[in-house]
Amino acid sequence: MATQAGAQERLRRGFETLQVRPEKEHVLHVQLHRPDKRNAMNGAFWREMVECFQAITQDSSCRAVVISGAGKVFTAGIDLVEMGSELLMVEGEDPARKAWNLRRKICAFQESFSVLEKCPKPVIVAVHGACVGAGVDLICACDIRYCSQDAWFQVKEVDIGLAADVGTLQRLPKIVGSQSLVNELAFTARKMMAPEAQSCGLVSRVFPDKDSLVQAAIAVAEAIAARSPVAVQGTKENLIYARDHSVPESLRYMAAWNMGMLQSQDVVTAAQAAMDRKGPEGVPFSNL
Repeated sequence: MATQAGAQERLRRGFETLQVRPEKEHVLHVQLHRPDKRNAMNGAFWREMVECFQAITQDSSCRAVVISGAGKVFTAGIDLVEMGSELLMVEGEDPARKAWNLRRKICAFQESFSVLEKCPKPVIVAVHGACVGAGVDLICACDIRYCSQDAWFQVKEVDIGLAADVGTLQRLPKIVGSQSLVNELAFTARKMMAPEAQSCGLVSRVFPDKDSLVQAAIAVAEAIAARSPVAVQGTKENLIYARDHSVPESLRYMAAWNMGMLQSQDVVTAAQAAMDRKGPEGVPFSNL
């Protein structure tokens, strides 16, 4: 109970770079909230993403999450003005110690987006306008990706002299299914517009504008939240496991998972609702 209460208190206190608010029952909306800076990712952002989604993980009343960006764009990527010195000025007495400290920083940055995958609640991202550099890393760690017609995506890192190091190169090939396209985007830093993003599978739906985009994302989150959290969160866990393992390994993991989860009362409740011709929205499920 203390963990649950502490998580909800952390979310209520708020953040410097994120705005968190409930939208529907069991649905939270996390908004990147530096609109005057095009939602560029400064030092506080990288820390707060971990704090925010660790709290959401512990908050059993939350069953689905929507991420969007405040202002005119989703995100301009890393805040080079603020973060440049942190990346270039690395402490250490010699190259080995500097490299060790830099590796520690990079791993911390990676966790800021890996925490989205580790969160058992499905995360839907709604992208409008620009999604640049680290923004692509962020959306690749989300479970469902939607965008507006004015959205565009850019793996920008080679233009600033580095290889993308917080998730794009690892996750994007498994999302779009074309190594050639991933290579092209990563080597050239060209912009990919919304129609191409949908055709290659980076996003699954495109909406006319930001308002309709966000409302659709919230509606889908609400539909997810109406289902059994045992079923939904178990599905996310096993989808991610299957992505990173062979089919035989994943089937064994699934069997081990469901030998416990099939004993949930949710199975009986959902089956009875189906026989009574009730939709899941009308069935109460306990929090998980």
